[in-house]
Amino acid sequence: MALSTTAATRPHRPWVKWVRLAVSAVLLAVLITKFDADDLLPDDRSLPGALAFLCSGIAIMGLSFLLASWRWQRVLAVYGAQVPLRTLLKHYLAGQFVGNALPSTIGGDVLRVSRCARDVGPTEVAFASVVIERLTGFFALPVLTFVGFLIEPSLLEKGRSWIAVVIAGSTLAILGVILLLAGSPKLAGRFKDHENWMRYIGIVHVGVDRLRRDPRDAWGALGAAVAYQLSVVIAVYCAVHTIGLTISNASILAFVPAVAMVQVLPISLSGLGVREGTLALLWHPLSGGVPTAQSVAVGLLWYAMTVIVSLAAAPAFVFGHHDRDHKVTAPVAGSS
Repeated sequence: MALSTTAATRPHRPWVKWVRLAVSAVLLAVLITKFDADDLLPDDRSLPGALAFLCSGIAIMGLSFLLASWRWQRVLAVYGAQVPLRTLLKHYLAGQFVGNALPSTIGGDVLRVSRCARDVGPTEVAFASVVIERLTGFFALPVLTFVGFLIEPSLLEKGRSWIAVVIAGSTLAILGVILLLAGSPKLAGRFKDHENWMRYIGIVHVGVDRLRRDPRDAWGALGAAVAYQLSVVIAVYCAVHTIGLTISNASILAFVPAVAMVQVLPISLSGLGVREGTLALLWHPLSGGVPTAQSVAVGLLWYAMTVIVSLAAAPAFVFGHHDRDHKVTAPVAGSS
């Protein structure tokens, strides 16, 4: 969810991609050995109904990309950067294409930073906007998980629900520590006037400090983050109904964000295997017992919908960013 402070300067490590690919392959192979293909689809599942949900899920996943771009725009505004949503959507789509359709060791966030820097001028502002935008997910995802449990408190009685609670609580705790460090004038703030790479830490401090001083901007960015993550959950809801899986809506809301928090761990290729395994782990104790085959199918559909939308973003990646029809002012100094 967050971009490393050295992501833009790290040398390429092709072996990392192969290690992650191997981890994904092993995890998926283990999962496949544990399910019965007969459990994949119920006998009464109609093809038209399944296709309707699948197409809806793809469309909603596309909408989520637009909402993510809006979230990014809200964060950039904190730095005084007024970038058109259309431009940011192009950058976001290009980043998604690299990160999902062309998994690499470079990553889509690095591409977004480089292209956004052409709009806002200072590279550190583009970098900090992506970092803070990603950090909003540390708030939105746990909130959605807790809302799911509030809607259906009986979920807490399920055998493995505590795992989702721990994931959400730990994520919020990590966010708190990051904000404490990034918002401190004596820690991250001391680097804001540096000329070397440490200025990237300082500019993140500037953004966090401005959000702290202006709750309206903060809640605007957080609200956009919740809207984005909720749209992803709804897309997964469509994947659930594509295969005819019968679980409560609260179960989807409570557990899917927890899975989203886990799948960003840099141990597999695009979360493959980790996402499907975590879904199987959390959903199996639900009423009636969710078959591993269906959990894996939902996870793969989730990934497939993301890839399909990302493939549609290929032109944004290939043709790059050529329009400079707007001027952006992005102050980087000061703490308010």
